[in-house]
Amino acid sequence: MNLRRLFLCPLVFALTSLATFSFAQTAPPIPDGKPHTFVVQGSQFLLDGKPFRIISGEMHYPRIPREYWRARLKMARAMGLNAITTYVFWNEHEPTPGVYDFSGNNDVAEFIREAQQEGLWVILRPGPYVCAEWDFGGLPAWLLKDPTTSVRSTDPKFMQPATRWLVRLGRELAPLQTGNGGPILLVQVENEYGGFGNDHVYMEQIKQAIVNAGFTKAQLYTADSAGSVPRGSLPELPVGINFGGSPGEAQREFAALKRLRPDNPMFNSEFWDGWFDHWGDRHAHTNGAAQAANLAWMLEQGASVSIYMFHGGTSFGWMNGANSDDRRKDYQPDVSSYDYDAALDESGRPTPKFFAFRDAIAKATGITPPPVPEVVAPIAIAPFRLTEAVSLWDSLPKPIESDHPLTMEEVGQNYGWILYRTQISGSSPSGSLTIHDYARIYLAQNADSGAVVDRRVNGAIAIESFVHGPADTTTPFEVLVENTGRINYSHQLLHERKGIVDYTPPQTSAPTKWQMYPLPMNNVESMHFKKAVCTGPCFYRGHFRVTKPADTFLDTSKLGKGQLWVNGHAMGRFWKIGPQKTLYIPGPWLKKGQNEVIIFDVDGTPSPQLEGLTKPNLGD
Repeated sequence: MNLRRLFLCPLVFALTSLATFSFAQTAPPIPDGKPHTFVVQGSQFLLDGKPFRIISGEMHYPRIPREYWRARLKMARAMGLNAITTYVFWNEHEPTPGVYDFSGNNDVAEFIREAQQEGLWVILRPGPYVCAEWDFGGLPAWLLKDPTTSVRSTDPKFMQPATRWLVRLGRELAPLQTGNGGPILLVQVENEYGGFGNDHVYMEQIKQAIVNAGFTKAQLYTADSAGSVPRGSLPELPVGINFGGSPGEAQREFAALKRLRPDNPMFNSEFWDGWFDHWGDRHAHTNGAAQAANLAWMLEQGASVSIYMFHGGTSFGWMNGANSDDRRKDYQPDVSSYDYDAALDESGRPTPKFFAFRDAIAKATGITPPPVPEVVAPIAIAPFRLTEAVSLWDSLPKPIESDHPLTMEEVGQNYGWILYRTQISGSSPSGSLTIHDYARIYLAQNADSGAVVDRRVNGAIAIESFVHGPADTTTPFEVLVENTGRINYSHQLLHERKGIVDYTPPQTSAPTKWQMYPLPMNNVESMHFKKAVCTGPCFYRGHFRVTKPADTFLDTSKLGKGQLWVNGHAMGRFWKIGPQKTLYIPGPWLKKGQNEVIIFDVDGTPSPQLEGLTKPNLGD
């Protein structure tokens, strides 16, 4: 998703010139398992030779529990949509080079089949880069192990694994194209590349990789903001344009597209109906009335549109991304909730925006949508304490040793935390560390120095500030670092290695040795918990009982900073700075009877307390 509205253009032609054809007010065709043709002819999309308007909404399969996919798709139909749009997240499917996962929540083919079964066409966005406020824009972290790799370029160190990935994805999804009897109408080439580069050779290579992967029986296209179309598009493919819902924005953006591509279909490939949240900022609220007016205007003109997001969901686990500006080179990590102020909220419940959009679609199409499905009410969970604990310091793995600090990617770690240990001398007159992204500094015997490195504010520390004692003494020096999410937009994603990313050694004659303890935290259930008092960086475990499983929202307002798991599912992050103060717990991931909660809190206090609320607290 484009994070900036880069190009606004005056309205220089009559609005009536935009609409070149009309649609009959009858129910549009739905995917029926038979082969269909979907092409662009002039300024029209044609399905089996007849004009066809796409009214889509974006949902991302890994952000929705698999058990809820069908319920969300039914909601899409109930709002009047005839299609859904989804990215494909490379880093979810290839966690290590050549090892693929299309199981469980990663079964994107099943997600698309269920869309077809619910009468919805599909717009597929395979990337390989997707942005989406998702860690590293969906690119695998292991691409960064070699710091010379240039992603989103013709660099063979990027193109070879990207091509291999697209071919593997084609085995899953090419059979589901419209020409094969599936629901996939459109397949996007790359994603908003004009906001990143201007290399048409690279874009042609990505297009060819998608074709070679078997995507030849659906219509290919590119997507950018209108001002970036010349840089990110290909002359032989139609373009979609991405923009938001401020008053008059649709008119201005389509005016710009008309000047650039007079014969291009009116296609708003991302209509931003909300926004996302950063840690330490306010929760996003957007102008629903203006968005509904923009949507109504586009539909009146016969435009095709994909609402971003129809349903945002949750960036479970460690998968939230981060924003950055090329000019400021700042760092703004996203929260775990991807509620997005969308038509469906984070837990899949319709909002006032849902009904405003539903009315606009019904009025423009003359078609009464299906009834809105009922949703089971969330449940409250009485306060409970996590009375079992184990200290991080008692849970460290075998270290990796080096004469200089290694990044997470260099030790083969994608997500989580990493601990660095070394000795600093009392005679050290200088030395510095640059850290991505958040760190706590500990000195002798794991004593918290009180020093915090927060990349949002300060990304470097001077080692000499921790020197205490005579010149002939040394002090244990520990740096506990969290990867709080890789940048997913702008050129800053090229530099997104995590941990200690730059090191200037102290000016001493003796070389400094380092130990690295990778802490991916992907097996916390097997830790040795016991009834114990634990403070500082600690893991805690507790239990609660449920009579009838349903959604709930665990209140994290009394916690510090860390991660939370329920019954083995990594739910997301918490941080006392907000705005998010609850974590969404899907009902299908709970059990009747006893349920287990584990948290890691770098600011842990004994026996932390949680409770389940019936409403989220996202910082409203």
